[in-house]
Amino acid sequence: MEATLPPRAMALFELNMFTALQDPHKDNWTPMSSPPALNEKQLSNNGLDSTVKEVSPIEMAPDFATIKVLPEVAMINHPAGDNESIIAAPIDYLLACSGKNFRNKLLGSFNQWLQVPEESLKVITSVVELLHTASLLIDDIQDMSLLRRGRPVAHRIFGVAQTINSANYAYFLAQQRLYALKSPKALEIFTEELLNLHRGQGMDLFWRDSLNCPTEEQYLEMVSNKTGGLFRLAIRLLQLESEKEKDLVPIVHLLGIIFQIKDDYLNLWSEAYTENKGFCEDITEGKFSFPIIHSIQSDGGNMQLLHILKQRTTDNDVKLFARKYMESTGSARYCKQQISIYMKAARAIVAELGQELGECAELNAVLDYLEFQ
Repeated sequence: MEATLPPRAMALFELNMFTALQDPHKDNWTPMSSPPALNEKQLSNNGLDSTVKEVSPIEMAPDFATIKVLPEVAMINHPAGDNESIIAAPIDYLLACSGKNFRNKLLGSFNQWLQVPEESLKVITSVVELLHTASLLIDDIQDMSLLRRGRPVAHRIFGVAQTINSANYAYFLAQQRLYALKSPKALEIFTEELLNLHRGQGMDLFWRDSLNCPTEEQYLEMVSNKTGGLFRLAIRLLQLESEKEKDLVPIVHLLGIIFQIKDDYLNLWSEAYTENKGFCEDITEGKFSFPIIHSIQSDGGNMQLLHILKQRTTDNDVKLFARKYMESTGSARYCKQQISIYMKAARAIVAELGQELGECAELNAVLDYLEFQ
């Protein structure tokens, strides 16, 4: 039997494909509440493969790998050896080891529809890359991470204080570059979504540090703010500079949820992720990720997983035990099922938009990349 959308998500889906979202061009725009996850009864007999399968976080579907990366824009212009190069050193260090270029390719994909002028596109690409890089620098400090993209995290090289300063500098540099768009609305969008990003991050940190397991609905709201915030910022800026009025925020909102659930899964079950970030890093961090939340709530009387999170363990045997426990509660399978459900909604939205705006092969390639292969 084919996986179906949750009732609340289906209701929104039928209302003109999530048009319950307000117009992002209006001053009172706020993110929509995330569609709830399915319960175990709804998930039964959905026909999905329950086998936990190794998936690489850098494994790209062929079409995704061929998506054109937008022209590189110098992140920080500075001659070697001057003060600027000192301040920007942690940023330069992380940028020198590029990731998957997912956000860059996502921007390019949506621009097939929006046709933003090249100069505006360069500014937006630069702003998003700066914000993303800065957020990674801060995340690694807050998460006490050891590796990023297979190398020591920036604060292990430059120190915590200098890395924080460099990240904050990047936030304000990104804000400064928005003036090139010559629209006060750009700064409004920037502020709104950075506030959302920090609200999401704040709740994520609170749950971790207080050992307070959130509900799945609370988790999805956090993801809408933390992960979705930067996604929405990028697309809302594109829409601001485009002559086309079509609202693409609903599909971006959904992609943010899919991206984060898959990332949570890969953190625990991907060998390639281990090479880039460390083995089951979310367990060591004590993070309440999507599969961890599901596992805890599936067996509320068993406190073993909570105790393991509390320990912030680096013991791989303990982490293997925790992962096996999550598999016993069906949490790996549940992640894949939820992604399948949200992906179905995303593909339907893209198909409908394609009928109006023209087929977007690159965006379909992005969806293929986010799907479990």
